Amino acid sequence: MHPNIQQTLDLFDDYNSQDPHIFVWQGMQYPQEYFLATKLHEWVLKLDPKASDALILASRCQHIGRWEIPRDSFPLDKSGYLQWRKTLANHHAEKAKIIMEQSQVSDTLIADVQEIILKKKLKVNPVVQTMENALCLVFLAYQYETFFPNHRAKIVNILKRSLLKMDHQGHHFALTLPYSTEGMAYIQEALDLLNDNKIG
Repeated sequence: MHPNIQQTLDLFDDYNSQDPHIFVWQGMQYPQEYFLATKLHEWVLKLDPKASDALILASRCQHIGRWEIPRDSFPLDKSGYLQWRKTLANHHAEKAKIIMEQSQVSDTLIADVQEIILKKKLKVNPVVQTMENALCLVFLAYQYETFFPNHRAKIVNILKRSLLKMDHQGHHFALTLPYSTEGMAYIQEALDLLNDNKIG
């Protein structure tokens, strides 16, 4: 790995370590975005052991500075949610660009990283698809079991939308994760609905 790539990863980690939100995992506490970014990086390498420099960099800055634009700063309806997500994506891309410029990453590589962060050409660009798989797998592995008990009425639709963004490789890994019996039942129901729609 080129020295400035590692330097950039370290800068991303330093920035994400400023997240005031705490994520608890197996009794340990971490700055939330730092923890999730390191796990996203792990999943990217598991899905693509020969990941490009752009994908490796994007894995540690995909949601950089997420806490700086809270959800409640936008209307709490669907339109507000979509506006928030778009604003966040642009924020992540710009923040990542500033940090990469500090460590003298090439303009071409910066553009490639931003394309991944902004999820351009999803389902067409395999690198962006790998990122989408990894993002969904991080949610399923580290957040899903504490999330679904508070969203039982709509969890199947939420899972369906997430699984729809994934490809077959993503689905394969999703089914290998350890879930509670209830958690697995929702995932299987969502997958069955996807398969029924394909058949129909």
